[in-house]
Amino acid sequence: MNPSSADLVDRFGRQVNYVRFSVTDRCDFRCVYCMSERMTFLPRARVLTLEELATLGRAFVALGVRKIRLTGGEPLVRQNIVWLCRELGRLRESGLAELVITTNGSQLERLAGDLQASGVARINISLDSLQPYRFRNLSRTGELEQVLRGIRAAQAAGFQRIKLNAVILKGRNHDEVVDLARFAIANGLDLSYIEAMPLGMITDHDRAEAYYSGDAIRADLARVFTLTPSTETTGGPSRYYRIPGTVSRIGFISPHSHNFCSDCNRVRVSAEGRLLLCLGQEHSVDLRRVLRAHPGDPDRLQQTIIAAMNLKPRGHEFQLTGQPVILRHMSHTGG
Repeated sequence: MNPSSADLVDRFGRQVNYVRFSVTDRCDFRCVYCMSERMTFLPRARVLTLEELATLGRAFVALGVRKIRLTGGEPLVRQNIVWLCRELGRLRESGLAELVITTNGSQLERLAGDLQASGVARINISLDSLQPYRFRNLSRTGELEQVLRGIRAAQAAGFQRIKLNAVILKGRNHDEVVDLARFAIANGLDLSYIEAMPLGMITDHDRAEAYYSGDAIRADLARVFTLTPSTETTGGPSRYYRIPGTVSRIGFISPHSHNFCSDCNRVRVSAEGRLLLCLGQEHSVDLRRVLRAHPGDPDRLQQTIIAAMNLKPRGHEFQLTGQPVILRHMSHTGG
């Protein structure tokens, strides 16, 4: 078999060239919008091994995927994660354009240099508040200063275009929208504001009451900054603006107010090996079963991935009120 990039095209003509691997469902934070305070994590036997993740990386790149993002949970708490980064980094010789990571930043102080050397091109770092007490409340277990040290370590390691991700909740941190932008600008960072995704049962807040739209965020910023629309993209759903006189890009990921399903180019693989065809739907295929039932059979694995494209739905159906449509938490899904 000699697959080509055209093999990963869904029923709606969208080409998939971007995959996100959740390398673990575990995290050292317990962010209020992502997981419950008391989580039950997957037993080790159900989680893909690093070798299986490397095998999946090779299969997706052979099928035309050009961008791989490692997520979690928190990917950097996974033991030997740098080994996986090196293995996936080698796929640049086979057509991978970019290997990137999304992290809460807690482990960057010790790992940033190794990640840069392993072939990771860019890092996204979650930062929802610049106030230590509030940061602790939002993350439940995180310390702001630890994350700030991680950001500085990533800069010192030579990472370019570091991006901050801020999930904005009304009444929790929406009053920091401008402060977060100022911090990004002062430190030469990009920043994306994210509407919270309604995945999994949470008890910390009412999602409808905490919802703060991308339009409201943009209005807050427009009172202080001039926002110039940009056609730039990093291959994901963020829609970027420039602030004249700065190097920072300001992005908005707005799954509620500005649905981006029509040009979706992404799929996800959960920590237990389910190929999720949509963040907000349950359509999936068990790749772990294929990997373990047919080890050393890349053709079967690739054909399974190709066939799964027929399951990719037209879009998600997020709702802010009532029971969530998706019961799995964001930490199980891969951010």
